[in-house]
Amino acid sequence: MLTVATANVNGIRAAVRRGMDTWTAHRAPDVLLLQEVRAPDEVVAAQFDGWHVAHLPCAIKGRAGVAVVSRLPITASRAGLPGADGTEPDVDTGRWLEADLALPDGGRLTVVSAYLHSGSAKPGQEHTMAAKYAHLDKVSARLDELVRDDAPVVVAGDVNIAHREVDIANWKGNVKNAGFLPTERAYVDRWLDAGWTDLGRAHGGEGPGPYTWWTWRGQAFDNDKGWRIDYQLANPVLADRAVKVEVDRAATYEARWSDHAPLLATYDL
Repeated sequence: MLTVATANVNGIRAAVRRGMDTWTAHRAPDVLLLQEVRAPDEVVAAQFDGWHVAHLPCAIKGRAGVAVVSRLPITASRAGLPGADGTEPDVDTGRWLEADLALPDGGRLTVVSAYLHSGSAKPGQEHTMAAKYAHLDKVSARLDELVRDDAPVVVAGDVNIAHREVDIANWKGNVKNAGFLPTERAYVDRWLDAGWTDLGRAHGGEGPGPYTWWTWRGQAFDNDKGWRIDYQLANPVLADRAVKVEVDRAATYEARWSDHAPLLATYDL
């Protein structure tokens, strides 16, 4: 059995101060897929001494950043989703990192740590949604390739889209807000239609929830008024091998080390 955990850490240094290292030692995942790392290579490497680490920072200091942290050897990694000219906008950097992991039986598991744009539908912020949709188009094109891989693939991370009404506590109040716009949700429809399985929903029941993100403000966490925006998407080779999927929601507000809860999946590999 192999456990893959994904988590938006909301800054790796802040998460460690709040207790992420204790959580990691206790839960002992085999693979950690991290988003919003917001730190240089040396900080990430120092935090995960003894692990195999691939890290992709954002070109914009203090923004984004993704990492693959693994007990299994990393045999190859691929950074970003560059265009035909081999480059990508700075705002897209630090958001997509693929890694091939060597399984004990000699096989390969490909993992992707993804942190997609949040965007804003507020007046004057139209450029943020344009950037989000442009990036989502590149993500979708790459997903169309990965879903056909003859080896297991999991794409995980903070997608910043709540797919259905059961994936957001106050869906009626957010139908015109970024993260729940019909045009955004249609991308998730496309991915699932292409053959990806949303393991959080497949193993989480009909809902509502389980949610993965709650604002730090007010009583959202205590009242479980959250959003399900963190995913593990499995290709057809891997989907049926998921035996357990869970949101590891902290016991109390004070015990949280991020505004996101880790999403863990155990695979029979």
